[in-house]
Amino acid sequence: MEAYVEAFLNAITGTLSWTWKSIIFNVPWYLNYFWGLILISLIVWILEIVFPWRKTQGVFRKDFWLDGFYMFFNFFLFAIAISGIYKILGVFFEDIGIKANSLALIDISNWPMWGQLLLFFIVLDFVQWFTHVLLHKYAFLWNFHQVHHSVKEMGFAAHLRYHWMENIFYKPLKTFGVMILGGFEPEQAYIVHFAAIAIGHFNHSNIKITWGPLKYVLNNPVMHLYHHAYDLPKGTYGVNFGISLSLWDYIFKTNYIPEDSGNVRLGYPGDDDLPKSFFGQLVHGFAPKKKSRTIKTD
Repeated sequence: MEAYVEAFLNAITGTLSWTWKSIIFNVPWYLNYFWGLILISLIVWILEIVFPWRKTQGVFRKDFWLDGFYMFFNFFLFAIAISGIYKILGVFFEDIGIKANSLALIDISNWPMWGQLLLFFIVLDFVQWFTHVLLHKYAFLWNFHQVHHSVKEMGFAAHLRYHWMENIFYKPLKTFGVMILGGFEPEQAYIVHFAAIAIGHFNHSNIKITWGPLKYVLNNPVMHLYHHAYDLPKGTYGVNFGISLSLWDYIFKTNYIPEDSGNVRLGYPGDDDLPKSFFGQLVHGFAPKKKSRTIKTD
């Protein structure tokens, strides 16, 4: 038990220390996710202001500051709080003989770095796409995912407005994906992580980008706007589940882009019942109630 307590405390203090060092520029620039997040956010926000897709939407759109707080809460504050739990699980798995490379299907350690990064990016994105589908399909998971879909005006910061329980759902499956790839992240995995932040910000932004022919591979704001649409196509519980890549939606026939005006009602049936405050949303989803999004068949 002492080893678990020590691991828990060391993980929290270590994550807290790293976050503080990031704030004061005491970590390598390419690993500074604190200021990296701010820089990417400012760039995308400026582009939103200069090239707005929905021109009637304000610079400080509805819930702008709430979403801004969510960015730092989910990316840093919650990461500090939960790091101890993840470390305990890691120690537990080691104690029962499960190591990081126990499930390795591919040894990519000798691949060129670009190959490692590309496969790492693709595998993790598919894992997140699959998890995202589950968040919409099952009522228990959808109750938490409603926080993200309560966005009424889309902007870059909506990217990281999500319930803290989603970290609990995504993290194990992402770890599983890493284990399949030999149990380690490529040395330059920060490139993938920063790319994912940038793509996610753009996908939620008030900017009209489709990437041309690359739209069948890369997710984009036009496609993702319909993921947040209030009215779904008949027979579905969601569309356009892609995170960074749109590829999976085209492969599994969950793609849907009927038009590209940007004038789409956002939210979901019953979203007025969602608490408006951060602390209210923090505990949302635990009381058994709403079913997952109703599949329309008529």
